[in-house]
Amino acid sequence: MLDLLAQNQLLLLFVVIGLGYLVGNINLFGFKLGVAAVLFVGIALGAIDSRLALPEYIYVMGLVLFVYAIGLQSGPSFFASFQKRGIRFSLIAAGVLVMGAVIAVILKSILGVQAPTIAGLFCGAVTNTPALAATVETAKNMSVNLPAEVRDFYATSPVVTFGLAYPFGVFGVILWLFLFNKVFKTAPVEVASDLAEPGVEPIHSRTYRISNPAVIGKPVAEVLRMIGEAGFVLSRIQKGTVTDVVLPETILGDGDLVVAVGDSKGMERAQLLFGEQMTDHIPEGSDGISYRRIFVSNKELVGKTIRELKLQTKMHATITRLRRGDVDFVPTADTMLELGDRIRVVTPRANMERVTKYFGDSVRAISETDYLSLSLGIVLGVFLGMIPIPLTHGMTFKLGFAGGPLIAGLILGRLERTGPIIWEIPYNANLVLRQVGLVFFLAAIGTKAGGGLLDTFHAGGWGLIAAGAVITTAVTVAVIMIGTRYLRLPMAAVMGMMAGIQTQPAVLAYANQQADNDLPNIWYATVYPAAMVSKIILVQVIVSAIMMM
Repeated sequence: MLDLLAQNQLLLLFVVIGLGYLVGNINLFGFKLGVAAVLFVGIALGAIDSRLALPEYIYVMGLVLFVYAIGLQSGPSFFASFQKRGIRFSLIAAGVLVMGAVIAVILKSILGVQAPTIAGLFCGAVTNTPALAATVETAKNMSVNLPAEVRDFYATSPVVTFGLAYPFGVFGVILWLFLFNKVFKTAPVEVASDLAEPGVEPIHSRTYRISNPAVIGKPVAEVLRMIGEAGFVLSRIQKGTVTDVVLPETILGDGDLVVAVGDSKGMERAQLLFGEQMTDHIPEGSDGISYRRIFVSNKELVGKTIRELKLQTKMHATITRLRRGDVDFVPTADTMLELGDRIRVVTPRANMERVTKYFGDSVRAISETDYLSLSLGIVLGVFLGMIPIPLTHGMTFKLGFAGGPLIAGLILGRLERTGPIIWEIPYNANLVLRQVGLVFFLAAIGTKAGGGLLDTFHAGGWGLIAAGAVITTAVTVAVIMIGTRYLRLPMAAVMGMMAGIQTQPAVLAYANQQADNDLPNIWYATVYPAAMVSKIILVQVIVSAIMMM
């Protein structure tokens, strides 16, 4: 069997991926390795027989697809996280990770290991495979003029140390969260209003009777301009016995009933603005007003804001909710539509078919990938990674196949569209592309690193495992203390923040098991983009800065 695998690299690739998924689905005390098991299976097979090493082009191809897809998906939320209060939490996440990186550099001096080795250990301690990819790529770029055996060591040692630190990077975080809850018996704390809800909240739909003299007799557009960011969308209005969609020119009359859709803060603003909240809701379907979830598959609308569509004027319809990926939120006039968004549209029943055709509502269309924009984006990312950045002592640094496509993906994902070119990929297609790229990268880099597993372990494996545990512990305890003592967050929010900083779904799953609310998911999404990019940048700094000395 080993001879067969050694002679057939395609067979070897999919055996590693298949066995990895099989091992990753093994449930051990409620924890699964998931896709990371592909890396461990690759390391194991590479350690058994040195011939079982996949070619480098598979690793490069997987790496480029993976980081570019991540960049596209994370671009909008990454740049949005630097606006308003989100920047505070992004800076906290980045600051904690910088502390972890500093500890890693100190441990490097104590253990006497190379920069790529300690960078890989840092990646495992904070459980981040994109950062591992960046480490390997940077190490290869920085060692291009060194002997072949040294280059191979620099490329494989981070993968081995990543594997050594990864288990505690998952179990250790869960252990510290469990112990903190048990020892300190944290009780729910009252959270400051500006900290409680940094992300997406549950959406409410409530009916209000117009009784505020300041808005009676005025059109809706003028009333909403008075409060700036409303936090809600007006769905429909009932004047006497007649119900209709709310339009910008709709005049608010005394006693009219209006339905607002938004988060809890938006509902508070709506009540202050309009008046009494009613217990009886205007029923759906009254006077032929209907609603439907519609897929945005019309590429002509992608990248346009809801304001640009002028939907209320042109189509006599209103968008009250938007589902992107697994998250529902109330869109604003400045929300850009993306391919694959599911919007909830309110309009007269007779008009629904016209609105549906306008947005497309084709599942097949959103599952098709525009390979021209995908190829062009990756080409731009590869070219960006090839640009030499001058350093001291005549040395240069390149972003490489990890940094270039990632930065290109982040920028293009934020732009979403340039003229006729739609950069974004439908959510489902992005997930598939990302997973395929990731397993190709993990399988190839794992088999290549397997040969050095025993040598690395004999050279100080237990010390490296302990060093990884120190980094994980320092980051986890810092987040717990900052979250509970400085930000005064409930433990559910702190656990979600920790899961986001670790970019670790297993920790998020544990947090959701312990919480009776959606706070872990909200805080996970809040810090995840900044944490992901910070790790990728930090490991490149560790490798390039130390190797230049």
